[in-house]
Amino acid sequence: MTLIKSISGIRGTIGGTPGDALTPIDLVKFTASYSQWLKETVAADGRRLRVVVGRDARLSGQMVSDIVEGTLMASGVDVIAIGLATTPTTEMAVTGHGADGGIILTASHNPKQWNALKLLNAKGEFLNAAEGQRVLEIADTEAYTFPEIDGIGSVIVRESYDKQHIDAVLALPLVDVEAVRQAKFKVVVDAVNSVGGIVMPALLKAMGVEVVELNCTPDGKFAHNPEPIPEHLTEISALVPASGADLGVVVDPDVDRLALINEDGTMFGEEYTLVAVADYVLSKTPGNTVSNLSSSRALADVTARYGGSYAAAAVGEVNVVAKMRETDAVIGGEGNGGVIYPALHSGRDALVGVALLLTYLAKTGKKLSELKATYPAYYISKNRIDLVSGTDVDGILARMKAKYASEKVNDIDGVKIDFPTEWVHLRKSNTEPIIRIYAESRDKASAEALANRIIADIKSLL
Repeated sequence: MTLIKSISGIRGTIGGTPGDALTPIDLVKFTASYSQWLKETVAADGRRLRVVVGRDARLSGQMVSDIVEGTLMASGVDVIAIGLATTPTTEMAVTGHGADGGIILTASHNPKQWNALKLLNAKGEFLNAAEGQRVLEIADTEAYTFPEIDGIGSVIVRESYDKQHIDAVLALPLVDVEAVRQAKFKVVVDAVNSVGGIVMPALLKAMGVEVVELNCTPDGKFAHNPEPIPEHLTEISALVPASGADLGVVVDPDVDRLALINEDGTMFGEEYTLVAVADYVLSKTPGNTVSNLSSSRALADVTARYGGSYAAAAVGEVNVVAKMRETDAVIGGEGNGGVIYPALHSGRDALVGVALLLTYLAKTGKKLSELKATYPAYYISKNRIDLVSGTDVDGILARMKAKYASEKVNDIDGVKIDFPTEWVHLRKSNTEPIIRIYAESRDKASAEALANRIIADIKSLL
C-alpha cells in the first residue's frame, strides 16, 4: 500500500493501514488539515468557509467524496458539491461560486486502486509550495479543531457545474462554433470510463461534431491503463480509421490532459497538443508562451515564429501558472497534453484544448496529420535510473551540472542541459531513490543516444 504526501496533495492506494495508504482515517486527517489552513489564511475573522468538492468516476470516488464532505462539514465548512466533475470544471466552479477553496478527488492517470485529494485556493488554482507545506505541517501535528454543534457546516449546493464550463468554452472569442459545425467533423472520444465520457461528448455535440463514443461510461471501470500514452491507446488507434473519423480524442480520468489520434490512426503526440493549440492562439493573439522544463522545444520554435518569447518553468502546474503570470503569457501548459489558456482559467483543460484545436482545423482545412507535419520534428526519450536508498542524488545532480557547465544549464528543477540541437533534463523523485532522465533530439535514435550518454555519466559518478 502507498501514501504519498506532497505539497500538491495527498495521493495513495485505497485500503490498508492508516498512515501507509489512503484510508478513511487519512482522508479525515488531511481534509481537516486543509480546513484548518483555510481558517488560518482566509477566515481569520471566523466567518463560514465554502469549499467546492468534485470527483472523477473511479471506483472509490463516492466513498472518498462522502468522507471528505462529512469532514468539511464537521470542520465548520459549507460544501458546494458538484459531483462527477473534471479537474478544470472543479477549478472553474471555485471562482464561479465565489468559494474559498476546492478539493478535487482524483488520482489523475493512476490506476483504479489509487485516489487523491488535490487542494485548491480561492482562485481555483493548486496550492503553492509554502501553502501545501503548511497543510502537511498541520496534519503531522494534528493541529486542527472541530466546532461544536452550532458551528458545523452543511451542503449548500449539490449540482453539476458541467454546463457552465462548456458554455464558457464555447463563448471564447477564439472558439468558432459555426466554423466547426460547417466542417462536419467526426471524432472518436476515449474517456477511459471516467468523467470525460460526460463532458467531452457534450462539448463536441454542442459544436456540431459527430461523436463516436469509446469507453465513455463513467463507472470507473477503466478499459485500459488510464495514462493516455501510445501503448495504452491501441483500441482507439484502430477505431479512428475504421470509422472514417477525422481524429481521435483521448483524455485521462480527470480530463486535464489531452492526447490526439490522427485520421490514419497514428499518434499526433502528446507533446504536440500544446504546440498545435498555441500555434492557433498565437496566430490570433501574438504573445509569450510557457511550458515546463521537460516539454518539447517545438513550443519555443512556434512562439519565435510569431515574434513572442518562450520561458520554461519548473515541472508542475502551479509553477507553469506562476511563470505565465510573470511573463504575461497568452498560452502555456505542459508537454503531457496539458493546455492552459488563461483567457478561460489558469489550469490544464482538455475541453478548451479540443475546442481551440477543432476551430484551427476548421479554419485551415487541414487534416490533423497535415497540421502535425508543419511543426519541427522532435522526439523525447524518457528514462530513469534506480538508485540505492540513501544515495546523494542532489550531489550527483550538482556534479552533472559542473560537468556540463560550458553548455546552457538551468537548475530551477533538477538540471536541464541545453545543447544546440537537443536537450536533457535530470530530475530526482521526491518519493523514491530515482533520477528521471528526459532527452529530446531531432529523432528517436539521437534522443536515445543522448539519454544513454547521460546515463553512462551518472553511473560513472556512482
